[in-house]
Amino acid sequence: MPRFFCQNINEKEFAVVGEDAKHIFKVLRYNAGDQLTLCDMKGKDYKGIIEYADGETVSGKITEVWDSDTEPNINLTLYMAMPKGDKAELIIQKATELGVKEVVFILTHRCVSRPDEKSFRKKTERYNKIAFEAAKQSQRGIIPQVRGLISYKEALKECENKSVIIFYENSTIPLKSVMKKCDANIGIFIGSEGGFEEDEIQLAEENGFFIASLGKRILRCETAPLAAISAIMYEKDNF
Repeated sequence: MPRFFCQNINEKEFAVVGEDAKHIFKVLRYNAGDQLTLCDMKGKDYKGIIEYADGETVSGKITEVWDSDTEPNINLTLYMAMPKGDKAELIIQKATELGVKEVVFILTHRCVSRPDEKSFRKKTERYNKIAFEAAKQSQRGIIPQVRGLISYKEALKECENKSVIIFYENSTIPLKSVMKKCDANIGIFIGSEGGFEEDEIQLAEENGFFIASLGKRILRCETAPLAAISAIMYEKDNF
């Protein structure tokens, strides 16, 4: 059964508007009496029966509500050092598909890309649109938020109530052993193209955060977060 994100929805009725309404009516050729699965983008799914449909609005009544079963059993935030070029877009798209709750871009010592506030604000609009489309395609129950830019120190400070893992190429501590000590609220830090500097790792250690390895091979900055997220989701029984 087709599934659509819907903002105009409650436990009794729904109204789909815009491009989705056009797709439902003109492409799928759904009409009164047909059923849809809808998501409120807040973790709830609904079964709806269409009562009215045209190219602009599809509306009807709700017959069933349940928690979205596509959401992972952990809250995972990716703190990603700002990469160069369009790598950020790929990271957002794939991280959303894999189940992150939030992507936060940070500035570390070795970040080459350092957009100013105005240009990053424009990028953020596009980034959140990418997250929306990826969540829609992968049938997520929520839309992950993309935000930033904040400093490395600011990111560490806001993680006081999270199980934090800093991935560092010189670490010999396997992720599997670290995951045994993590709760359901996790923040992971991935460096930029040049990785983290030693003083950044030392600061994380002083704050009691975990320093872990992703293996013996050096991964690109766009590969590392996807490998880390996949491994964490597996360890927490989300595959």
